[in-house]
Amino acid sequence: MKKAWETWNSWSLIWRIVGGLVIGTVLALAIPGMEWLSMVGNLFVAALKAVAPVLVFFLVISALCNATKAGAMKRIVVLYLVSTFIAGLVSVIASFLFPIELTLQGVEAAENTAPSGVAEVIANLLTNIVSNPVGSLTEANFLGILTWAVLLGIALRAASDGTKKIFHDIAHAVQTVVRWVIAFAPFGVCGLVYNAVSTSGLAIFTEYGMLVAVLVAVMLIIALVTNPLLVFLNIRRNPYPLVFRCLKDSAIMAFFTRSSAANIPVNMELCKRLGLNEENYGVSIPLGATINMAGACVTITVMAMAAAHTMGVQVDFVSAVILCVLAAVSACGASGVPGGSLLLIPVACSLLGISSDIAMQVVGVGFIIGVIQDSFETALNSSSDALFTATAEYCEMAKQGFDFNPGHDAEPVHYAAATKTAEA
Repeated sequence: MKKAWETWNSWSLIWRIVGGLVIGTVLALAIPGMEWLSMVGNLFVAALKAVAPVLVFFLVISALCNATKAGAMKRIVVLYLVSTFIAGLVSVIASFLFPIELTLQGVEAAENTAPSGVAEVIANLLTNIVSNPVGSLTEANFLGILTWAVLLGIALRAASDGTKKIFHDIAHAVQTVVRWVIAFAPFGVCGLVYNAVSTSGLAIFTEYGMLVAVLVAVMLIIALVTNPLLVFLNIRRNPYPLVFRCLKDSAIMAFFTRSSAANIPVNMELCKRLGLNEENYGVSIPLGATINMAGACVTITVMAMAAAHTMGVQVDFVSAVILCVLAAVSACGASGVPGGSLLLIPVACSLLGISSDIAMQVVGVGFIIGVIQDSFETALNSSSDALFTATAEYCEMAKQGFDFNPGHDAEPVHYAAATKTAEA
């Protein structure tokens, strides 16, 4: 049994999911009416629904209490956070311009508690964030979970290293459980696709294709328009040589590995070739793999907006801005496992009054399209780690009077040490 499990996990998750998708489609067309197969998809969604609240709670606590202080990283951290928030804004705009409705179960019967205006959004927000933490976990109140996790994470920054390690280990254990659940994603996707195709026919893939198109288009806009604009505002030079260098040397590798953590050595080597200060990128690259999550923010926002359109929820401007902030904060705590950002979609959906049952079905759709979505998301996340690290370094070099050629190999410039020597 152990050998079979190890063999199963040794195969690429992306190809396993593709296999589940194909098998589910063929069976739906050839042998409709197998209710047990639809139940497999429902069990997968139920497992995700069960583990998501615990994951969000301990992941955010661990990230905050073990976070490295910014110090010299201030500009890099600001670039990370600003880029993530901008990604949310672009995602909301794209969702308004190209609204997508999903085929989900129980939409008509679901209780639509959608807020009717800004006042109700704020009232719901305040009510949910002060709810009992235990009740928030049991009722999947993600706003309450996120609030208590943030408060406890900040408070635990003063705790001993041993206490912090305990929460780090718990978060790691929960992520391991999530990996176990996601290992069964091919079976869940098979059941979900079988049910969707049996109900709606092959037209369901047009719906999924439109969703993928919006997600990929927004991520390309972030990578090729808004991120270069942020770089230009900082270094006042043509940003595209640096942008294309990061896409070529980092994004392509991240696209296939689908793991920001696995791409850390690639980004470290890229920063070294660009002549950056190892004292900075040695911290900023691992930090970016944790909090620089523009791609995850795009996924969370677009999927939450698709759920809103499906449920007929009217999202006004103020609610959209709050959604962007919430998605950005949630994205910073996204799990490092493939598909980890999908489990944070219910956090955004809860702001819009969308029930957990509906939100977790949207998560299931996310796993179906994750074959493409997760690869683009990881490529954007990881390549921008190196991009913004280099941007902050170049900006500092300019202040110290050093010349630089963005995006090209260079010898390391230890400008901080050079400045001290000059002053002496």
